[in-house]
This record gives sequence, structure tokens and C-alpha cells, in this order.
Amino acid sequence: MAAPAPSNNRKVLGRLSLPERNFVANALRTETVGGVLLLIAAVTALIWANTAGSSYESVRSFHLGIGSLGLDLSIQHWAADGLLAVFFFVAGIELKRELVAGDLRDPKAAALPVVAALCGMAVPALVYVLANTIGGGSMDGWAVPTATDIAFALAVLAVIGTSLPSALRAFLLTLAVVDDLFAILIIAVFFTSDLNFAALGGAVLGLAVFWLLLRKRVRGWYIYVPLALAIWGLMYNSGIHATIAGVAMGLMLRCHKEDESEEHSPGEHIEHLVRPLSAGLAVPLFALFSAGVVVSGGALGDVFTRPETLGVVLGLVVGKAVGIFGGTWLAARFTKAELNEDLAWPDVFAVASLAGIGFTVSLLIGELAFTEDPLLTDEIKAAVLMGSLIAAVLSGILLKMRNAKYRKLWEDEERDDDLDGIPDVYEQDKPDYHLRMAAIYEKKAAEHRRLAEVSGGEREDGNGPA
Repeated sequence: MAAPAPSNNRKVLGRLSLPERNFVANALRTETVGGVLLLIAAVTALIWANTAGSSYESVRSFHLGIGSLGLDLSIQHWAADGLLAVFFFVAGIELKRELVAGDLRDPKAAALPVVAALCGMAVPALVYVLANTIGGGSMDGWAVPTATDIAFALAVLAVIGTSLPSALRAFLLTLAVVDDLFAILIIAVFFTSDLNFAALGGAVLGLAVFWLLLRKRVRGWYIYVPLALAIWGLMYNSGIHATIAGVAMGLMLRCHKEDESEEHSPGEHIEHLVRPLSAGLAVPLFALFSAGVVVSGGALGDVFTRPETLGVVLGLVVGKAVGIFGGTWLAARFTKAELNEDLAWPDVFAVASLAGIGFTVSLLIGELAFTEDPLLTDEIKAAVLMGSLIAAVLSGILLKMRNAKYRKLWEDEERDDDLDGIPDVYEQDKPDYHLRMAAIYEKKAAEHRRLAEVSGGEREDGNGPA
């Protein structure tokens, strides 16, 4: 009987290619460590603000910088406008790599995470708008619950010890990359006012020089670092949020290898150098000087009664999960893609709920949305913390329920019986792999035959066990 024809349907959350798997593993390893540091920084900020609030406020409001250049900023602003530019620089490189060398280079493969990310931003915004329409609150914070914090999400995975399969981890990372792009667009479009066209022109000119130097293959950090700082300073003074400079420079880097002599593209090399700085220093310091809000029983109660803060909590917890899950299901439904047979739709919902942890960018947008009302800004921050905490607990419970299945999938993905440094699942169609395994099993069989002969000889001599 003829074998059935193979299905042409694509797989949703199928196995990654080996290069993509290795990249994701390295990236997530750094982000996980950074996420733990981020968690520590957030807890430290909360303890500091609630035990010595005056000292915390005086430190983060302390000003330093060069006033004549328009850069006399508080430490809190240096963290939000300066350090987060490094974070968005890495996000720009990630997005460029995904578009030219990763899974997003294929429009069909890119459709699912892009649709899921868009729905994962639109639905939380709609939830916020609905809550504030009913409650009569301010619409200014609609963008707060739209962001996902990949580092904090990975820290949660590290804390609960879930062996999430690489496909789900890659899906979460890709969601966060696309999420970051749209978040920076939201910041650029909706939180820009009073443009300084001279400074903006200078920033654009600086970006053009940056791009030209890259095209001419000019090397040397001593050229690019001062130029990047000048671009950042001009962008800050232009009235556009300075983090835009970071993502713009990241998108300009070449992220594909031109020939086989290149082990890594310039973008991948620079990302490898800068990612630890972003995940291990820039984002935790931002959290340290932004997450410190005074928390009391009354303040926590207000989070669930005031429409602005309730909209943020519901947007993160409900909107993110429903939006990402619904977007993924719709994308699969209309592209006739099949879910990976090793996974189930509840797994997608669990990861979608994990994306409700919107810590870093949500705090940043919260500061931008309510700059004229410091009290409401703090309440919005408390809502972000509460929403992220609820999302973390909910997703942790859902993921733990499937952890035995995840652990088996992870072990199958990591198994390397022939010890060649490549997981066996990527070598099933290679004759050399099967020859190596045959040699390994033959060697083991010969050793067992030898041991059997030794044991038999001992029994004939009467020296064996009774």
C-alpha cells in the first residue's frame, strides 16, 4: 500500500532550526540572569521606598549632567532615557536579525508571532479603554498594559523551575521583540510633543553618518560610541523619547553573514557584547529607580477600585492572555497551520498569560502617560506591579500543571547520545549519526559480552555468589 502523502500544512510552534535554537538558547540564558537581577532590583526598590522613602526619593531625584547641553537630568531620568536606550538598542538588533536571518524572514512564519503580538497589544488597550469608559477614568494610560517584559518573564520561569520547550521559549522571545518594536512606535507617536527641529535634524544627520560608517566597513568602538552618545543627546533634546535613537541604531547593523569566512555577523557580535550590559545593568538600574512606590493596604485597594489602575491590571492579566492566545489561534486557523503535536492549546494560553508580565516598558509608558500627575503615576506603577505579579502567579500555576510533559520534551531536545555537541533530534536523517550510534552500541555490547564471560567463569570455578 502506498505511503500517505506528507501534509503541506505548516506547524505552529514546531521545532526550531539548529542555528535558531542555538541563538535562542544563548539569548535566553543572558535574559534569564538579567531577569533575576531585575527581580532583585524591583524588590529592593519596593523595600527601600517603603522603609526609607525620603532617602529613596532624594537619590532618584538627584540631578547631574551638563545643563548647557540640555542634559541636566535626575538619576531617574538618566535611567529611563539613557539606560533604556541600551535596552532598545539590543531590541533593534534582535528585530533586525529576526527579519533577515531568523524565523521572521519568511512572511508565512512571521505572520503568527506578528499577529499574536498585535492582538496582544490591541486587546489590553481595549480592556483599559473599556474599564475607563465605564468608570469615567482617564484614557491617557491606554498603552501601559500593552508591553511584555521578556526578562521578568524568564525570571519567573527560572524561579518556578519550568523546563519550557525551546519552541515555546522562542515564541515568547519573538513576541517580546515584536512587542518592543510596537512599544517604541507608540512612544514615538503618542508621547512626543514640542519638537525641536534643529536637534532632530542633528540626530537624523548623526544616524546618517552612523549608517554610512557601517556601509563603509569602518571599525572601532572609539568612533561609534561617541557618535552614539551624540545621537542620543540630540534625540533627547529634540523632544522625541531618546530610546528611539537606540532602536534606530540597532536596526542599522548588518545581521547577516556575507560569506562563510564570517563566524558571526557584526550585529550578532555587538549584540553578544551589549546584551549582558542591557540585561545585567541597564534594565535592573531602571527598575531600581522606577519601581519604588509606597505600598499600603489602602493603596492596594485603590488599584482595584480606580478605573485607571484597574484597567492596567485587567489589561495585563486578561487582555494579554486573551489577545495573544486569540491572535495565535486565528493566525493558525486562517493559514491552515497545525499546532505542534507535542503541545496543546492550553500550553499556548499559559505562555500568553506569562506575557502579561509587562514590567519595564509598562513602567516607562506609565511615567510618560501621567507626567502631570505624580500621585497617579505612582498608582499606575503599583497597578503594573500588581498586574505583573498576578500574571506571574497565574502563568506559573498553568505551566507547572504541564511541567512533567515539558521536562520530557526538553530532555528529548537536549539528548546527545553520540556526544558530538549537536542534539540527536537534528541528526535523525544523517547516516553518519546512525553509524556513530551503531559503533557506540557495538562497543557497549562487546563490553557486556566480556562481563558475561567473566561472570560465567567465576561460577564454574565455584567462586561466584550462591
